[in-house]
Amino acid sequence: MQKRFISSSIILLIIFIIGVFFVGLNRNSTYDTKGLIGKKITNIQLNHFNDKVKITENDFQENNFTLVNFWASWCAPCRDEHSFLLKLKNEKNLNILGVNFKDKKNNAIKFLDDLGNPYDILTSDEFGRQSVNFGIYGIPESILIDKDLIIIKKYIGPISNKDYKEIKKIVSE
Repeated sequence: MQKRFISSSIILLIIFIIGVFFVGLNRNSTYDTKGLIGKKITNIQLNHFNDKVKITENDFQENNFTLVNFWASWCAPCRDEHSFLLKLKNEKNLNILGVNFKDKKNNAIKFLDDLGNPYDILTSDEFGRQSVNFGIYGIPESILIDKDLIIIKKYIGPISNKDYKEIKKIVSE
């Protein structure tokens, strides 16, 4: 009787392990943020770069669109996209909010002093915790949102000339 119980337990355990294995194989484990497009950003907890003043929804309502750009001084692709951000700064219907990501403050200031500051609002996410609310999993990344905080478009990687033209077209319509 005891042998039969042990044999049955082992068989059930093997079936359970195989079942978990197959369920795991069929599950999509890729972190994908495409589902965020069209959704409202909530739980904004970013501080201005030089003080502890919180960013509020009102900061996003000054213009019809805000480009939230996640960057760092240590990020080489961030340097590549910087010239496009400087061009976008001149767009009338667009604010650019920079989120300095896991960076040292003095390095970020030097980066902006050397290359120019395209940001209307500059914030910091020193530990990368707040960026999760925006669906960020690497930098550079940018999110174009409207004044109601609805995500219009997400740009993963450095903004290219094609992206620059697309953003310019969207904000001028």
